[in-house]
Amino acid sequence: MGGIEIKSATAADCALLLSFIRQLAEYEHLSHEVVADETGLRESLFGERAGAEAVIGYLDGKPAGFALFFQNYSTFLARPGIYLEDLFVKPECRGRGVGQALLKHVAREAVRRKCGRFEWSVLDWNQPAIDFYRKLGAAPLNDWTIFRVTGEALERLGQGQ
Repeated sequence: MGGIEIKSATAADCALLLSFIRQLAEYEHLSHEVVADETGLRESLFGERAGAEAVIGYLDGKPAGFALFFQNYSTFLARPGIYLEDLFVKPECRGRGVGQALLKHVAREAVRRKCGRFEWSVLDWNQPAIDFYRKLGAAPLNDWTIFRVTGEALERLGQGQ
């Protein structure tokens, strides 16, 4: 079996997904932030209240990368969208079309679902990814700043303090 194939991840793929997540975190210099485990992935991706979906890219029949995404919503468009949380291709598989195939797969899913947007974030220093995304027709949103609340700050905000 040759070429690139994209398959929906299943609960049996949690160990592989976790491996990809750890490799991505290492590439992004964020390994210290990974607390995910197989049980958590299984519950959050394949449990009763699945919060995201994942697809796995295979190159010549071997796992080469993954994309993890979830549905969001645009009030301005009054339509759902898809947010790509993570895209990762193993270094030895890069430049062979796996990343593009994963992105195209998720874009096709966005079109099928009648989404108004398909968006994601990229680290400012990751010029290879920025160049790749621009080549595919994606444009940065320079007028927006991402905000995040985590840990104790999230707890305080959730408690109204």
